[in-house]
Amino acid sequence: MANLTYIIPLVSFSLLGLIAGLIFAFRHRLFGARKQQNTALDLSTLQRVPPVGEKDFAGQTAIITGGGTGLGKAMALEMARRGANLVIASRNAEHLESAAQEIRALGAEVLTVELDVRKIEDVEAMVEKTLARFGKIDVLVNNAAGNFLVPAEKLTANGWNAVIGIVLNGTWHCSSAVGKVMLKQKQGTILNIVANYAWSGQPGVVHSAAAKAGVLSMTRTLAVEWGRHGIRVNAFAPGPMVTAGASANLQYNSDEAQALIASRVPLGRLTSAEEMAKYAAFLCSPQAAYINGDVLTADGGQWLPRGFLDLQDKLGA
Repeated sequence: MANLTYIIPLVSFSLLGLIAGLIFAFRHRLFGARKQQNTALDLSTLQRVPPVGEKDFAGQTAIITGGGTGLGKAMALEMARRGANLVIASRNAEHLESAAQEIRALGAEVLTVELDVRKIEDVEAMVEKTLARFGKIDVLVNNAAGNFLVPAEKLTANGWNAVIGIVLNGTWHCSSAVGKVMLKQKQGTILNIVANYAWSGQPGVVHSAAAKAGVLSMTRTLAVEWGRHGIRVNAFAPGPMVTAGASANLQYNSDEAQALIASRVPLGRLTSAEEMAKYAAFLCSPQAAYINGDVLTADGGQWLPRGFLDLQDKLGA
């Protein structure tokens, strides 16, 4: 009888352990299968994605700030060719109307909005106008920027605030206002235009480098926070291109300056707004549906260290 006193509890605990193990295994198989089923890639969805350039933005509405000139205009035209409705925003009404005429010539609908991205009330008004016209917002490209060459010790408070206000604050104002719409929609894509000096730094543009570094950090933060709601947030760093604004502001609008810059690019050439627009559009397209929180750098390798090649060039080797 004494032995039974010890044996009975042991058997009871063993049975309880066996039952608990069976229940755990059953729940693991049941819920594990459900989880696997819910997170599995639906290949049929990928098969429905149109090839690049074949109206893969059909039915979508894209907002592009700074969309009246340069890269912004090139991106608007690229998406218009591929079926998007466009909202182009800028402080310059004349530039907007000129770009809008080119967009309409492609058969796309376009809304022009004159605004200053530093003013949240302007941005919110743009969002309201977009929803009234198109009913939704699928893509936001934060392209509005300001930049000029200046040694750091000569940069004034006004100069600093102007660039930080447009690039960093403006990107946040637009992302915040449009993001609220996308959160309700449970889908959307945001693309922030940065530069390779956002992570490398560059003399002469400390204000822009600091602002774009902030934008890059904002990009990655929002990608994590909003990804679960079906919103992708990425950045794009284009290479040196010849446009009316950037070339003049950064003082490389001469043949000599452009040749010097090209010599610092491993691929040996500058790029164009039209070439860069295709890469930017890709990041916003259905083909990039699994890219989130990343930065695509298309600068021909310009930002990479040249190492001993600098010495070779200097010595004429």
